Amino acid sequence: MDIYVYILRCADDSYYVGLTRAGLDKRMAEHHDGTFKGYTSRRRPVTLVWSADFLSLRDAIDCERRLKGWRREKKEALIRGDYGALPGLARTAKQNPRPSTSSG
Repeated sequence: MDIYVYILRCADDSYYVGLTRAGLDKRMAEHHDGTFKGYTSRRRPVTLVWSADFLSLRDAIDCERRLKGWRREKKEALIRGDYGALPGLARTAKQNPRPSTSSG
């Protein structure tokens, strides 16, 4: 069984992360046609910018949830294939605080 996690770039330049068990080509056609009302149906056209296939539904769901929690910059590094940048982009603001601009 082919299970895919994918990222789409929408017409408004936002990203959509999804999962399909029905096949990537079929799901992409549904996004393009606006078959299901929702996020991408109001932001067409959409472009597939990243995908990965999984044998395990559990692994695919874990990946989808992880990607949905990522900031835009981290998603863009993944899309570019810049895997070396991913660990640095995983840091939260608390782990990587901005320097203080106060004098006190």
